[in-house]
Amino acid sequence: MPTTLHTSDLPGLPLIHRGKVRDVYELPGSRLLMVATDRLSAFDVVLPDPIPGKGEMLCQISNFWFDKTAHLMPNHLTHEDLASVLPAGVDLALYARRAVVTKKLKPVPVEAIARGYLIGSGWKDYQRTGGVCGIALPVGLQQAQQLPEPIFTPSTKAAAGDHDENVSFAAVVEQIGADLALQVRDATLAIYRFAAAYAAQRGIIIADTKLEFGLDEHGVLHVMDEMLTPDSSRFWPADQYRVGISPPSYDKQFVRDYLETLDWNKTAPGPHVPADIIEGTRSKYAEALDRLADLHLD
Repeated sequence: MPTTLHTSDLPGLPLIHRGKVRDVYELPGSRLLMVATDRLSAFDVVLPDPIPGKGEMLCQISNFWFDKTAHLMPNHLTHEDLASVLPAGVDLALYARRAVVTKKLKPVPVEAIARGYLIGSGWKDYQRTGGVCGIALPVGLQQAQQLPEPIFTPSTKAAAGDHDENVSFAAVVEQIGADLALQVRDATLAIYRFAAAYAAQRGIIIADTKLEFGLDEHGVLHVMDEMLTPDSSRFWPADQYRVGISPPSYDKQFVRDYLETLDWNKTAPGPHVPADIIEGTRSKYAEALDRLADLHLD
């Protein structure tokens, strides 16, 4: 059965970062312990109610993709036994499927986004400029239409509470240098193309995805953090896809739609979410895990 964890507590391990979903702890030897909690954020606000098992599902989906794409790009996983790093007295069962030991990498300060379909901020950008991130696109494209080929559309890594902003590839080159920018772009598109082709065989369209990269002590680029999850990607059921509308998706849109019905100004604290919305969201994540990786956590 899935476990539920809103906030991790690992006495004796230094907490480096508590993000919207992940808690990151320092380990000896340039390693990290990354814990995927069941917290859910919407409109950049962490909601008070967890989604049971969500962190486990996100972690397992990421691990699946890290394994599938290892031939394309090194990743941050060390594959070490979790029991060997958890503090004494901590319930291993609570963390076994939601935590991983990783290499401590130097993050590349770019949100690396690949888009295969015109949706979200890309669609808004296209309507305004006729392109996305400075990339000119054909005239007359519709919402959710597949692009002639996948494009790399990076964004800034915004400070907490701010929103990321789409930027041009030239801006990325200026920020991190041409060589590293090319590596990040090529890796992002290679991983996206591979994953999109695999998911298509499972009846899922990956419309877009956001990847995080880091450098090891030798300057070797690795993909890290999370990978191709419903939190970092748009997954659409292929049998419900239609051009011209925003298709249903395997992500937290279910919660967003509910929140839009409330008289809430989208600032903290977030409102409580009813049990049926929590269960509906959990089932979306579970279906994505099942269809993509043949994994069942309940």
